[in-house]
Amino acid sequence: MFRSLRRALCAAAAALLLPLAGVQAAHAAAAPAAGAGYWHTSGRQILDASGQPVRIAGINWFGFETANYVVHGLWSRDYKSMIDQMKSLGYNTIRLPYSDDIFKSTTVPNSIDFSGGKNADLAGLNSLGVMDRIVSYAGQDGLKVILDRHRPDSGGQSALWYTSAVPESTWIANLKALASRYAGQDTVIGIDLHNEPHDPACWGCGDQATDWRLAAQRAGNAVLSVNPALLVFVEGVQSFNGVSGWWGGNLMGVGQYPVQLDVPNRVVYSAHDYATSVAQQSWFSDPAFPANMPGVWDKYWGYIFKQNIAPVWVGEFGTMLQSTVDQKWLAALVGYLRPTATYGADAFHWTFWSWNPNSGDTGGILKDDWATVDTVKDGYLASIKAPGFPAGGGGGGGGGGGTTAACSAVYSVSSDWGSGFNADVKVTNTGTTALTSWKVTWTWSGSQQVTNMWNASYTQSGGTVTAVNAAHNGAVAVGGSASFGFGGAPGGGAVPSLSCTAV
Repeated sequence: MFRSLRRALCAAAAALLLPLAGVQAAHAAAAPAAGAGYWHTSGRQILDASGQPVRIAGINWFGFETANYVVHGLWSRDYKSMIDQMKSLGYNTIRLPYSDDIFKSTTVPNSIDFSGGKNADLAGLNSLGVMDRIVSYAGQDGLKVILDRHRPDSGGQSALWYTSAVPESTWIANLKALASRYAGQDTVIGIDLHNEPHDPACWGCGDQATDWRLAAQRAGNAVLSVNPALLVFVEGVQSFNGVSGWWGGNLMGVGQYPVQLDVPNRVVYSAHDYATSVAQQSWFSDPAFPANMPGVWDKYWGYIFKQNIAPVWVGEFGTMLQSTVDQKWLAALVGYLRPTATYGADAFHWTFWSWNPNSGDTGGILKDDWATVDTVKDGYLASIKAPGFPAGGGGGGGGGGGTTAACSAVYSVSSDWGSGFNADVKVTNTGTTALTSWKVTWTWSGSQQVTNMWNASYTQSGGTVTAVNAAHNGAVAVGGSASFGFGGAPGGGAVPSLSCTAV
């Protein structure tokens, strides 16, 4: 229904980790280390191994669930460069959709470019082997991974968690296999049990064949039986008590029928929410739109967070961002998810759909060249981004024996059309201790002026510009990097010399 267009195209394609605001502000110095180890829930929050609250602020990178049997875009770029770019933009988590086809011995990943040394360490690997490499490198970069059982097979989405070809026993066996495969690797923080259950899937109806809540309990307990440290992400359904919403987006039944697992403090509820580029919904034509949207979200899933029942993760939301309605919807949703600078990790979790540009009804953060960032779309998400986690899969990293803080900055012009230009600046931690913040300064020899800037704030006096990190990308591990970009005018100017100051 709502998702068939996007899924068909895909198949065809070859916190701020600050403590809570207020009374816990005194602990802010510890924030860059938050996220270590495996995580658990406490009320509406997700806490790391030491009890610090964390915020999932990430991106969907799809492809393992399609007939390519591997993340998309590797036909254009090296996988490490894309993960580095995700990190530089302030995303801290990757949701990886997959289908059960990747467990078949006959499945071979395709559409990977090995020319010029790209993706060299993926040669000869099966899909699970490629997933291992992605998980490993994401952990080195300080990103977490959520595995998403997206489809039973690469042919398309299923309403229920099983089909005649892929029975429930196969679904559970493969979930357990993944949970066991990544046991001890806390880069993988959890598994999203099944993507977008929808009619006839029900919640709390008691029918073993269609009650998604009961199925989630069976699967969740199976996952935890082999890796009790994982989080179990449970999506909603489409309809509850005659009220219909997005596929996977209706969690109205949780209040009456919560998911109860054998291991406590492991359930995170997940909703999906979309704009008119995916499908029209009644609330978009409400005269009160967009002021009516918080009430809509409260009804379907927001109440779970607001009543302190459990954490809520908006596992997918996206839009082409072409219509005014969609623009207002995204702005309203970002505000509803709670800005990190105000609420820290006491907020909704999220992964945006998608990194990929080849999502048929939403597009992506990357443009069609698989390299250029849609800075407008990415900019909408700036206030709810959060920094990454300790490198090496949560086991530490980002430090060193010394205490010298230092950084360097590289300026590159990405486009210049005469009357204006866009440029990117990459800040690298060249010291021996993690950065908590940084600033970059340069002076243009010409008359250039900054017209807008993303992932940093700036001041300009004459030709001198000082850019200071945003809230989500000030923390940089040793050897790590962060990036920001800006537009300026006029074009044609010389590249200036940059100075970087570490704090």
